[in-house]
Amino acid sequence: MKKLSSVLLVDDDQMTNTLNERLLKDLNVAEQYLSARDGAEALMVLDEISASATPLSPVLVLLDIKMPGMDGMTFLEAYQGLSQAQQEAVVIVLHTASMHSQDLNRIDELPVAGLVSKPLTKEKMDTILKLHYQRQFPAS
Repeated sequence: MKKLSSVLLVDDDQMTNTLNERLLKDLNVAEQYLSARDGAEALMVLDEISASATPLSPVLVLLDIKMPGMDGMTFLEAYQGLSQAQQEAVVIVLHTASMHSQDLNRIDELPVAGLVSKPLTKEKMDTILKLHYQRQFPAS
């Protein structure tokens, strides 16, 4: 499977980021793995890595919604200020334990490719890769 250029894990729980990074490394999903503890930090990281990404060498962002500081919804609103080229090279998937109905109602208005519940698993990652990148893990 062709690797993604980067995966950015955005979650205020460092243990979640660490476990997800370990899983993604074991699955050999990307060239690099980055993490951020809130939306503001994620925007800075994303601005740097998306500048060199392309739709053929994409970035995957797994974004938690509920975080202190800049939460996931505020991040998504700010993300829309990035250049069109940067946005086209990024796929954002919400990765959350729960969502309020008001947040779910807003998803259609925001630049989100999908939603996956915690915890992240190989099966969930395979689905993300198939749906958004036309890639999948080799049969085991």
